[in-house]
Amino acid sequence: MGGAMAQDNLDAMRDLLQIMRRLRDPQSGCPWDVQQTFRSIAPYTLEEAYEVADAIERDDLDALRDELGDLLLQVVFHARIAEEAGNFDFADVASGISDKMLRRHPHVFGDERVGSAEEQSRRWEMIKARERASRGEQTADDSALAGVSLAMPGLLRAVKLTRRASRAAFDWPDAEGVFDKIAEELDEVKAEFRGQGGRDRLEDELGDLLFATANLARHLELDPEAALRRANRKFERRFRQMEQHLASDGQQLDTVDFEARERAWNRVKQKERQQ
Repeated sequence: MGGAMAQDNLDAMRDLLQIMRRLRDPQSGCPWDVQQTFRSIAPYTLEEAYEVADAIERDDLDALRDELGDLLLQVVFHARIAEEAGNFDFADVASGISDKMLRRHPHVFGDERVGSAEEQSRRWEMIKARERASRGEQTADDSALAGVSLAMPGLLRAVKLTRRASRAAFDWPDAEGVFDKIAEELDEVKAEFRGQGGRDRLEDELGDLLFATANLARHLELDPEAALRRANRKFERRFRQMEQHLASDGQQLDTVDFEARERAWNRVKQKERQQ
């Protein structure tokens, strides 16, 4: 059974790689696929990753299967472009991540032992630091924050920066300190807004507030991006229901006064709470 499943996996992967070769063929391939580059498809790669996360948030396993396929196609796409340029191919990508997992899990594939997930996280960062040093990267940047990608979404990057800082003993002892910091940052945003300090100053203070909020999410062991996606879905759901309620009364959102909009919004919220 296991051997047949493994062969099925290999066959499916081989088919996908062949499909990408055909799509990228300069003579008989798809014109759109042929003209793509790393940079042109990078936004699609990010989009597919977010759609995977969205399917997970919705507990939609059928969608998750499809979105994982779309994300896998992005990996194959990038690998094919690299292969055509003589840089690396999909096998190199797969072998590279396999080797990395073996190196970074000596407690699974070697003789080391770890007592908890937290200890493993610290070991992981230590191994990564040694790998950077072996590549000569440590001489260029030996900060505890080295290697945190600039391309990450802002909230997630904030979490990763504060996590790295925490491992270097620069952190609040608990979430209470972060709550106080958020209150402080909110007061500073209000002060800049009321004092008319200028757009740059206001943006700076708002950034501090968002950064502190991301730090709170880390202390609460929550994903701020997932929390924000959930809030977005909730707002969209309630907004659409509010439009429908107003329409059922023969009204439109942009023609009623503020009080009517507030009543419709609170009506939707109350209905959700009762469900």
